[in-house]
Amino acid sequence: MSQEQQISTAEREAIRCAAQWYARLTAESAGEGERLAWQRWLEADPTHHAAWQRIESVRRQMGLVPGQLAASTLAAAGQSRRRVLLGIALLASASGIAGLGWRSEAGRRLSADFRTPVGERRNFTLADGSRLLLNTDSAVDAVFDGHQRLLVLRGGEVLVETAPDPLGRPFSVITEHGSVRALGTRFTVRLDADGSTVAVLEKAVEVTTPGMLAALRLEAGQQARFTRAGVQPPQASDAGVAAWQHGSLIAIDRPLGELVEELARYRGGWLRCDPSIAGVKVSGAFPLDDTDRALNALERGFPVRVVRRTRYWVSLVPRA
Repeated sequence: MSQEQQISTAEREAIRCAAQWYARLTAESAGEGERLAWQRWLEADPTHHAAWQRIESVRRQMGLVPGQLAASTLAAAGQSRRRVLLGIALLASASGIAGLGWRSEAGRRLSADFRTPVGERRNFTLADGSRLLLNTDSAVDAVFDGHQRLLVLRGGEVLVETAPDPLGRPFSVITEHGSVRALGTRFTVRLDADGSTVAVLEKAVEVTTPGMLAALRLEAGQQARFTRAGVQPPQASDAGVAAWQHGSLIAIDRPLGELVEELARYRGGWLRCDPSIAGVKVSGAFPLDDTDRALNALERGFPVRVVRRTRYWVSLVPRA
């Protein structure tokens, strides 16, 4: 059955409406009235919310700043906005839905072997006994044959615990930026628009990119960011590098703007931080399964105020 056939008429209509709302919200003329009307549409039907998540997925894949809908932000990235609107136009058309998996990485994410929606983490067991934990809004394809065990990370983040293989097949995770080969290990790989990050929890991995002549070995307790051009110098892993597997976000003197951007990955809609407080240093442990509780903790412990216009439209501003 084709992907187009699997999507109902109501879902197709919701996607078309979501695409129209995206174009209206990112226009220079968009104002408060437009955003309030969008919010009413979003909350009117669960199908609308699901369609908007599809639009957000396309937007993330096209390289825009996560969690931003403000016209000022998008207007500053004119070419990116045009690319996103093109991708959304494909998504919103019936023929585009049928061919999306062949035309864009966003489509491959939607049809991946293993994936999670925004705000959800999920465990999977592979055919060889290896285990995966996918973070929020993540997607992975598995390619196992007689010579290799390969995971293709399409987006988001994955924690891998490899199992011994009687056939001796190597186990690797690849992203658009390079390859991570497991050496009997537990590790995480995260894919962003401008690079990938690997963190080793047990034993070791080898990282290779198209711009490298030899693989770089990382040991337990190390992490490194890599692009197609190469791997940055290894660093000691952040204290909370894999805390998300237990539903926590751990911050130690982390800028508030970065923390809010991270929380935005776990909730739908719009979550933003006023630039005037983005540099406030924050420390603490914040729940990922209840981001509203995390925002309340920020409001109690730091000089910020949480403004909730709706569940899907939240801002952090300076405390008066």
